[in-house]
Amino acid sequence: MKMGVSRPHKVGNGVSTRWVSLFCIASFFLGVLVVNRFWAAIDPDEMDEEASSLEKHQLISLQSAVNCEKKGDTDEAGDIFSQVSQTHDVIRKLDKTISALEVQLAAARASKSDNNEGSPVFTKPGSESFKERQKIFFVMGIMTAFSSRKRRDSIRETWMPGGDELKKLETEKGIIMRFVIGHSASTGGVLDRAIDAEDVKHNDFFRLNHIEGYHELSSKTQTYFTAAVNKWDADFYIKVDDDVHVNLGMVGSTLARHRSKPRTYIGCMKSGPVLAHQGVKYHEPEYWKFGEEGNKYFRHATGQIYALSKDLATYISVNRHILHRYANEDVSLGSWFIGLDVQHIDERSLCCGTPPDCEWKAQAGNPCAASFDWSCSGICKSVERMEEVHQRCGEGDDAIWHTSF
Repeated sequence: MKMGVSRPHKVGNGVSTRWVSLFCIASFFLGVLVVNRFWAAIDPDEMDEEASSLEKHQLISLQSAVNCEKKGDTDEAGDIFSQVSQTHDVIRKLDKTISALEVQLAAARASKSDNNEGSPVFTKPGSESFKERQKIFFVMGIMTAFSSRKRRDSIRETWMPGGDELKKLETEKGIIMRFVIGHSASTGGVLDRAIDAEDVKHNDFFRLNHIEGYHELSSKTQTYFTAAVNKWDADFYIKVDDDVHVNLGMVGSTLARHRSKPRTYIGCMKSGPVLAHQGVKYHEPEYWKFGEEGNKYFRHATGQIYALSKDLATYISVNRHILHRYANEDVSLGSWFIGLDVQHIDERSLCCGTPPDCEWKAQAGNPCAASFDWSCSGICKSVERMEEVHQRCGEGDDAIWHTSF
Protein backbone atom coordinates (compact mmCIF):
# COMPACT_ATOMS: atom_id res chain seq x y z
CA MET A 1 0.00 0.00 0.00
CA LYS A 2 1.41 3.30 -0.96
CA MET A 3 1.94 5.92 1.60
CA GLY A 4 1.79 9.67 0.70
CA VAL A 5 1.05 13.13 1.91
CA SER A 6 -2.66 13.65 2.68
CA ARG A 7 -4.65 16.18 0.70
CA PRO A 8 -7.40 18.48 1.93
CA HIS A 9 -10.93 17.06 1.49
CA LYS A 10 -13.28 18.86 -0.79
CA VAL A 11 -16.97 19.27 -0.49
CA GLY A 12 -19.34 18.59 -3.24
CA ASN A 13 -18.87 22.02 -4.89
CA GLY A 14 -15.10 21.94 -4.76
CA VAL A 15 -14.53 24.08 -1.58
CA SER A 16 -12.28 22.49 0.97
CA THR A 17 -13.50 21.83 4.49
CA ARG A 18 -10.66 23.94 5.89
CA TRP A 19 -11.96 27.04 4.22
CA VAL A 20 -15.43 26.30 5.44
CA SER A 21 -14.16 26.05 9.01
CA LEU A 22 -12.21 29.32 8.70
CA PHE A 23 -15.32 31.04 7.29
CA CYS A 24 -17.46 29.87 10.19
CA ILE A 25 -14.92 31.04 12.77
CA ALA A 26 -14.63 34.45 11.07
CA SER A 27 -18.43 34.80 10.98
CA PHE A 28 -18.66 34.01 14.69
CA PHE A 29 -16.16 36.70 15.66
CA LEU A 30 -17.83 39.21 13.34
CA GLY A 31 -21.16 38.52 14.98
CA VAL A 32 -19.70 39.01 18.46
CA LEU A 33 -18.15 42.31 17.39
CA VAL A 34 -21.41 43.62 15.91
CA VAL A 35 -23.50 42.63 18.97
CA ASN A 36 -21.09 44.27 21.43
CA ARG A 37 -21.15 47.48 19.45
CA PHE A 38 -24.97 47.39 19.38
CA TRP A 39 -25.35 47.01 23.16
CA ALA A 40 -22.65 49.65 23.74
CA ALA A 41 -24.62 52.09 21.60
CA ILE A 42 -27.81 51.71 23.74
CA ASP A 43 -27.71 53.07 27.31
CA PRO A 44 -29.67 50.83 29.72
CA ASP A 45 -30.76 53.90 31.73
CA GLU A 46 -32.19 55.46 28.61
CA MET A 47 -34.06 52.25 27.90
CA ASP A 48 -35.50 52.34 31.43
CA GLU A 49 -36.50 55.99 31.03
CA GLU A 50 -38.14 55.31 27.69
CA ALA A 51 -39.94 52.28 29.09
CA SER A 52 -41.01 54.29 32.15
CA SER A 53 -42.17 57.15 29.93
CA LEU A 54 -44.15 54.74 27.80
CA GLU A 55 -45.73 53.17 30.88
CA LYS A 56 -46.60 56.58 32.29
CA HIS A 57 -48.15 57.64 29.02
CA GLN A 58 -50.20 54.47 28.90
CA LEU A 59 -51.19 54.91 32.56
CA ILE A 60 -52.25 58.50 32.00
CA SER A 61 -54.25 57.46 28.97
CA LEU A 62 -55.87 54.68 30.98
CA GLN A 63 -56.66 57.01 33.90
CA SER A 64 -58.14 59.56 31.52
CA ALA A 65 -60.34 56.90 30.01
CA VAL A 66 -61.41 55.68 33.45
CA ASN A 67 -62.05 59.24 34.64
CA CYS A 68 -64.13 59.90 31.56
CA GLU A 69 -66.09 56.75 32.21
CA LYS A 70 -66.52 57.67 35.89
CA LYS A 71 -67.52 61.21 34.99
CA GLY A 72 -69.96 59.84 32.47
CA ASP A 73 -71.38 57.47 35.07
CA THR A 74 -71.53 60.31 37.66
CA ASP A 75 -73.21 62.67 35.21
CA GLU A 76 -75.65 59.94 34.23
CA ALA A 77 -76.38 59.14 37.89
CA GLY A 78 -76.77 62.85 38.62
CA ASP A 79 -79.18 63.25 35.73
CA ILE A 80 -81.22 60.26 36.90
CA PHE A 81 -81.33 61.56 40.49
CA SER A 82 -82.35 65.01 39.25
CA GLN A 83 -85.11 63.52 37.12
CA VAL A 84 -86.36 61.38 39.99
CA SER A 85 -86.32 64.40 42.32
CA GLN A 86 -88.20 66.54 39.78
CA THR A 87 -90.73 63.77 39.22
CA HIS A 88 -91.23 63.44 42.99
CA ASP A 89 -91.80 67.21 43.27
CA VAL A 90 -94.32 67.14 40.42
CA ILE A 91 -96.20 64.22 41.96
CA ARG A 92 -96.27 65.97 45.34
CA LYS A 93 -97.56 69.18 43.77
CA LEU A 94 -100.22 67.26 41.85
CA ASP A 95 -101.24 65.45 45.02
CA LYS A 96 -101.47 68.77 46.84
CA THR A 97 -103.46 70.33 43.98
CA ILE A 98 -105.87 67.41 43.77
CA SER A 99 -106.29 67.49 47.54
CA ALA A 100 -106.97 71.23 47.41
CA LEU A 101 -109.59 70.78 44.68
CA GLU A 102 -111.25 68.01 46.68
CA VAL A 103 -111.27 70.28 49.72
CA GLN A 104 -112.85 73.12 47.76
CA LEU A 105 -115.51 70.82 46.36
CA ALA A 106 -116.23 69.35 49.78
CA ALA A 107 -116.37 72.81 51.33
CA ALA A 108 -118.82 73.96 48.69
CA ARG A 109 -121.03 70.95 49.34
CA ALA A 110 -120.82 71.52 53.09
CA SER A 111 -121.67 75.18 52.67
CA LYS A 112 -124.71 74.28 50.60
CA SER A 113 -125.75 71.73 53.20
CA ASP A 114 -125.36 74.31 55.96
CA ASN A 115 -127.58 76.75 54.11
CA ASN A 116 -130.26 74.06 54.02
CA GLU A 117 -129.83 72.73 57.55
CA GLY A 118 -128.52 75.66 59.54
CA SER A 119 -125.00 76.91 60.09
CA PRO A 120 -122.76 75.49 62.87
CA VAL A 121 -121.76 79.09 63.65
CA PHE A 122 -123.94 80.82 66.22
CA THR A 123 -125.12 84.17 64.89
CA LYS A 124 -127.08 86.73 66.78
CA PRO A 125 -130.36 87.88 65.29
CA GLY A 126 -129.85 90.69 62.80
CA SER A 127 -126.19 89.91 62.14
CA GLU A 128 -125.05 89.12 58.63
CA SER A 129 -123.37 85.83 57.86
CA PHE A 130 -120.00 85.80 56.12
CA LYS A 131 -119.82 85.52 52.33
CA GLU A 132 -116.24 84.75 51.43
CA ARG A 133 -113.71 82.74 53.40
CA GLN A 134 -110.53 84.49 54.48
CA LYS A 135 -107.26 82.81 53.42
CA ILE A 136 -104.92 82.39 56.42
CA PHE A 137 -102.13 80.23 57.89
CA PHE A 138 -103.87 78.65 60.86
CA VAL A 139 -106.89 78.96 63.13
CA MET A 140 -106.37 78.30 66.83
CA GLY A 141 -109.56 77.52 68.69
CA ILE A 142 -109.18 77.67 72.48
CA MET A 143 -111.91 75.51 73.99
CA THR A 144 -113.51 77.21 76.96
CA ALA A 145 -116.63 77.10 79.11
CA PHE A 146 -119.00 79.56 80.78
CA SER A 147 -117.28 79.04 84.12
CA SER A 148 -113.74 79.62 82.80
CA ARG A 149 -113.58 83.42 82.78
CA LYS A 150 -110.45 83.45 84.98
CA ARG A 151 -108.72 80.93 82.75
CA ARG A 152 -109.41 83.09 79.71
CA ASP A 153 -108.04 86.15 81.48
CA SER A 154 -104.89 84.28 82.49
CA ILE A 155 -104.29 83.46 78.81
CA ARG A 156 -105.01 87.02 77.68
CA GLU A 157 -102.47 88.28 80.19
CA THR A 158 -99.73 85.89 79.02
CA TRP A 159 -99.42 84.19 75.63
CA MET A 160 -102.45 85.45 73.67
CA PRO A 161 -102.24 88.91 72.06
CA GLY A 162 -105.22 91.17 72.51
CA GLY A 163 -106.83 94.23 70.97
CA ASP A 164 -104.95 95.72 68.04
CA GLU A 165 -102.21 93.09 68.28
CA LEU A 166 -104.76 90.32 67.80
CA LYS A 167 -105.96 92.03 64.63
CA LYS A 168 -102.36 92.61 63.53
CA LEU A 169 -101.66 88.90 64.03
CA GLU A 170 -104.42 88.13 61.57
CA THR A 171 -103.38 90.60 58.87
CA GLU A 172 -99.59 90.20 59.09
CA LYS A 173 -99.16 86.57 60.09
CA GLY A 174 -102.39 84.96 58.94
CA ILE A 175 -103.14 83.61 62.43
CA ILE A 176 -106.65 83.57 63.88
CA MET A 177 -107.06 83.02 67.64
CA ARG A 178 -110.44 82.70 69.30
CA PHE A 179 -111.99 81.34 72.46
CA VAL A 180 -114.52 78.74 71.29
CA ILE A 181 -117.82 78.44 73.11
CA GLY A 182 -121.41 77.44 72.35
CA HIS A 183 -124.56 78.64 74.04
CA SER A 184 -126.53 77.63 77.07
CA ALA A 185 -129.58 75.38 77.02
CA SER A 186 -131.73 78.50 77.40
CA THR A 187 -130.39 80.65 74.57
CA GLY A 188 -130.10 84.30 75.56
CA GLY A 189 -129.93 83.54 79.28
CA VAL A 190 -127.60 85.07 81.84
CA LEU A 191 -124.64 82.88 80.81
CA ASP A 192 -124.95 83.88 77.18
CA ARG A 193 -125.28 87.55 78.09
CA ALA A 194 -122.10 87.33 80.18
CA ILE A 195 -120.21 86.00 77.15
CA ASP A 196 -121.76 88.71 74.98
CA ALA A 197 -120.43 91.38 77.32
CA GLU A 198 -116.98 89.76 77.48
CA ASP A 199 -116.88 89.54 73.70
CA VAL A 200 -117.74 93.21 73.33
CA LYS A 201 -114.74 94.04 75.51
CA HIS A 202 -112.17 91.69 73.95
CA ASN A 203 -113.62 90.66 70.58
CA ASP A 204 -111.92 87.26 70.78
CA PHE A 205 -114.75 84.69 70.79
CA PHE A 206 -115.91 82.19 68.18
CA ARG A 207 -119.52 81.29 68.98
CA LEU A 208 -120.84 77.88 67.98
CA ASN A 209 -124.35 76.66 67.39
CA HIS A 210 -123.84 74.08 70.12
CA ILE A 211 -125.22 73.54 73.62
CA GLU A 212 -122.40 73.62 76.16
CA GLY A 213 -121.80 70.63 78.43
CA TYR A 214 -118.79 68.63 79.64
CA HIS A 215 -120.13 65.39 78.19
CA GLU A 216 -120.60 67.05 74.81
CA LEU A 217 -116.92 67.74 74.09
CA SER A 218 -116.80 65.39 71.09
CA SER A 219 -119.79 67.11 69.58
CA LYS A 220 -118.31 70.55 70.33
CA THR A 221 -115.01 69.63 68.71
CA GLN A 222 -116.79 68.36 65.63
CA THR A 223 -118.88 71.52 65.43
CA TYR A 224 -115.79 73.71 65.91
CA PHE A 225 -113.90 72.20 62.97
CA THR A 226 -117.01 72.38 60.80
CA ALA A 227 -117.63 76.03 61.64
CA ALA A 228 -113.96 77.02 61.34
CA VAL A 229 -113.63 75.43 57.89
CA ASN A 230 -116.76 77.24 56.73
CA LYS A 231 -115.52 80.59 58.00
CA TRP A 232 -111.77 80.57 57.27
CA ASP A 233 -109.69 79.04 54.49
CA ALA A 234 -106.69 77.99 56.58
CA ASP A 235 -103.80 75.60 56.05
CA PHE A 236 -104.27 74.23 59.58
CA TYR A 237 -106.94 74.19 62.28
CA ILE A 238 -105.81 73.82 65.89
CA LYS A 239 -107.76 72.79 68.93
CA VAL A 240 -106.28 73.67 72.36
CA ASP A 241 -107.66 73.64 75.90
CA ASP A 242 -107.81 76.81 78.00
CA ASP A 243 -105.45 75.46 80.66
CA VAL A 244 -102.46 74.94 78.32
CA HIS A 245 -99.53 77.31 77.77
CA VAL A 246 -98.66 77.92 74.13
CA ASN A 247 -95.67 79.49 72.38
CA LEU A 248 -97.18 80.82 69.16
CA GLY A 249 -93.88 81.21 67.32
CA MET A 250 -92.94 77.59 67.97
CA VAL A 251 -96.40 76.39 66.96
CA GLY A 252 -96.15 78.32 63.69
CA SER A 253 -92.66 77.01 62.95
CA THR A 254 -93.80 73.45 63.67
CA LEU A 255 -96.78 73.67 61.35
CA ALA A 256 -94.74 75.35 58.61
CA ARG A 257 -92.53 72.25 58.35
CA HIS A 258 -95.58 70.20 57.35
CA ARG A 259 -97.30 72.80 55.18
CA SER A 260 -96.76 70.94 51.89
CA LYS A 261 -98.03 67.60 53.20
CA PRO A 262 -101.64 66.60 52.64
CA ARG A 263 -103.84 64.96 55.29
CA THR A 264 -101.70 65.69 58.33
CA TYR A 265 -102.76 65.00 61.92
CA ILE A 266 -100.24 66.62 64.28
CA GLY A 267 -100.02 66.13 68.03
CA CYS A 268 -98.56 64.03 70.82
CA MET A 269 -99.63 60.55 69.81
CA LYS A 270 -100.61 58.12 72.55
CA SER A 271 -102.46 54.84 73.07
CA GLY A 272 -103.98 54.59 76.53
CA PRO A 273 -106.03 51.77 78.04
CA VAL A 274 -109.74 51.47 77.37
CA LEU A 275 -111.39 52.01 80.77
CA ALA A 276 -114.34 49.67 81.03
CA HIS A 277 -115.31 50.18 84.67
CA GLN A 278 -117.96 52.76 85.49
CA GLY A 279 -117.20 55.55 87.91
CA VAL A 280 -113.60 56.08 86.80
CA LYS A 281 -112.43 59.17 84.95
CA TYR A 282 -112.46 58.79 81.17
CA HIS A 283 -114.75 55.76 81.37
CA GLU A 284 -115.57 54.39 77.92
CA PRO A 285 -119.19 53.13 77.78
CA GLU A 286 -118.54 51.50 74.41
CA TYR A 287 -115.47 49.64 75.62
CA TRP A 288 -116.69 46.40 74.03
CA LYS A 289 -116.00 47.84 70.59
CA PHE A 290 -112.28 47.86 71.29
CA GLY A 291 -111.94 44.11 71.81
CA GLU A 292 -111.13 42.24 74.99
CA GLU A 293 -110.94 43.93 78.38
CA GLY A 294 -107.53 45.47 78.98
CA ASN A 295 -107.01 46.45 75.34
CA LYS A 296 -105.65 49.85 74.37
CA TYR A 297 -107.04 52.52 72.09
CA PHE A 298 -105.69 53.00 68.58
CA ARG A 299 -103.00 55.66 68.23
CA HIS A 300 -104.39 59.19 68.52
CA ALA A 301 -103.30 62.67 69.59
CA THR A 302 -103.75 63.72 73.19
CA GLY A 303 -106.63 66.13 73.54
CA GLN A 304 -104.84 69.10 75.13
CA ILE A 305 -103.63 70.40 71.76
CA TYR A 306 -103.47 69.09 68.21
CA ALA A 307 -103.66 70.36 64.64
CA LEU A 308 -105.38 69.19 61.47
CA SER A 309 -104.58 70.11 57.90
CA LYS A 310 -107.34 71.71 55.86
CA ASP A 311 -108.35 68.54 54.04
CA LEU A 312 -108.88 66.60 57.28
CA ALA A 313 -110.86 69.42 58.88
CA THR A 314 -112.96 69.58 55.72
CA TYR A 315 -113.48 65.81 55.88
CA ILE A 316 -114.96 66.24 59.37
CA SER A 317 -117.16 69.06 58.15
CA VAL A 318 -118.54 67.09 55.20
CA ASN A 319 -119.06 63.82 57.06
CA ARG A 320 -120.04 65.13 60.49
CA HIS A 321 -123.51 63.58 60.34
CA ILE A 322 -122.14 60.03 60.09
CA LEU A 323 -119.00 60.30 62.27
CA HIS A 324 -119.43 58.38 65.51
CA ARG A 325 -118.68 60.22 68.75
CA TYR A 326 -117.19 58.32 71.68
CA ALA A 327 -117.22 59.54 75.28
CA ASN A 328 -113.71 60.99 75.03
CA GLU A 329 -113.12 63.75 72.51
CA ASP A 330 -109.54 62.82 71.57
CA VAL A 331 -110.56 59.20 70.96
CA SER A 332 -113.47 60.35 68.80
CA LEU A 333 -111.20 62.49 66.65
CA GLY A 334 -108.66 59.71 66.20
CA SER A 335 -111.40 57.25 65.25
CA TRP A 336 -112.61 59.51 62.45
CA PHE A 337 -109.32 58.99 60.61
CA ILE A 338 -109.14 55.21 60.92
CA GLY A 339 -109.01 53.78 57.42
CA LEU A 340 -107.98 57.07 55.82
CA ASP A 341 -104.58 57.79 54.26
CA VAL A 342 -103.58 60.14 57.08
CA GLN A 343 -100.08 61.10 58.21
CA HIS A 344 -99.92 60.83 62.01
CA ILE A 345 -97.14 63.19 63.09
CA ASP A 346 -95.97 62.64 66.66
CA GLU A 347 -94.79 66.13 67.67
CA ARG A 348 -93.43 65.96 71.21
CA SER A 349 -92.83 69.72 71.49
CA LEU A 350 -96.61 70.02 71.83
CA CYS A 351 -96.69 68.15 75.14
CA CYS A 352 -93.87 69.46 77.32
CA GLY A 353 -94.31 69.49 81.07
CA THR A 354 -94.48 72.65 83.14
CA PRO A 355 -91.30 73.97 84.84
CA PRO A 356 -88.74 72.66 85.25
CA ASP A 357 -89.32 70.36 82.23
CA CYS A 358 -90.06 73.04 79.64
CA GLU A 359 -87.37 75.24 81.16
CA TRP A 360 -84.69 72.55 80.79
CA LYS A 361 -85.70 71.87 77.20
CA ALA A 362 -85.53 75.56 76.32
CA GLN A 363 -82.04 75.80 77.82
CA ALA A 364 -80.99 72.74 75.81
CA GLY A 365 -82.09 74.45 72.59
CA ASN A 366 -85.42 72.61 72.24
CA PRO A 367 -88.06 75.19 73.15
CA CYS A 368 -91.58 73.86 73.66
CA ALA A 369 -94.59 74.71 71.57
CA ALA A 370 -97.02 73.84 74.38
CA SER A 371 -96.74 72.94 78.06
CA PHE A 372 -99.09 71.33 80.58
CA ASP A 373 -99.17 68.78 83.39
CA TRP A 374 -100.14 65.27 82.39
CA SER A 375 -101.46 64.57 85.88
CA CYS A 376 -104.05 67.32 85.51
CA SER A 377 -104.61 67.02 81.73
CA GLY A 378 -103.62 70.67 81.67
CA ILE A 379 -101.67 73.05 83.86
CA CYS A 380 -102.54 72.24 87.45
CA LYS A 381 -104.17 75.32 88.99
CA SER A 382 -103.69 77.11 85.68
CA VAL A 383 -105.21 80.41 86.82
CA GLU A 384 -102.55 80.81 89.50
CA ARG A 385 -99.65 79.24 87.59
CA MET A 386 -100.07 80.42 83.98
CA GLU A 387 -97.97 83.54 84.61
CA GLU A 388 -95.16 81.49 86.17
CA VAL A 389 -95.10 79.03 83.27
CA HIS A 390 -95.09 81.92 80.82
CA GLN A 391 -92.16 83.64 82.54
CA ARG A 392 -90.04 80.50 82.79
CA CYS A 393 -90.94 78.73 79.55
CA GLY A 394 -92.31 81.44 77.27
CA GLU A 395 -90.49 82.24 74.04
CA GLY A 396 -90.86 85.99 74.59
CA ASP A 397 -93.75 88.25 73.68
CA ASP A 398 -92.01 89.50 70.51
CA ALA A 399 -91.04 86.07 69.19
CA ILE A 400 -94.16 85.66 67.07
CA TRP A 401 -93.42 88.90 65.22
CA HIS A 402 -89.86 87.86 64.37
CA THR A 403 -90.76 84.36 63.24
CA SER A 404 -91.12 83.78 59.52
CA PHE A 405 -93.52 81.12 58.27
